[in-house]
Amino acid sequence: MKRLLIVYHSQSGHTAQLADAVKAGADTADGIEVRCLKAFDAGVDDLAQCNALLLGTPENFGYMSGALKDFFDRTYYPLEGQLTGLPFAIFISAGNDGTNAVREIRRIATGYGWREVSEPHIARGEIQPADLDACHAIGAAMAEGLAMGIF
Repeated sequence: MKRLLIVYHSQSGHTAQLADAVKAGADTADGIEVRCLKAFDAGVDDLAQCNALLLGTPENFGYMSGALKDFFDRTYYPLEGQLTGLPFAIFISAGNDGTNAVREIRRIATGYGWREVSEPHIARGEIQPADLDACHAIGAAMAEGLAMGIF
């Protein structure tokens, strides 16, 4: 069975809403094990065992959350060179524009050798139904892509 890992951090609850929508979308695919973990709870084994990854964070001071950065810090060297080509996508809750958080996640993902398979979704301000729909679609597309062998 293929595994989809969702790793996120939320302080205000906005990113958690997006993560719930991503997971709900991912849960629509048959034959995919979906794990949704807060960034501080996810570790090397979780990342090593997944076949695709969805990353969610609030924008903090124009950057990803410290919790997501901590996840990267704890997993990079133990898994260096082992996850080349891992498909991933990003979802962001932003008070500003979110683009710097996306840029920095992409820089780290490049170091891992991951492959971005979807444009990031950036929810700006209060979470809207369209944001939840977009995140549901990201989760569903990633899970269906795994199920069909696209990723």
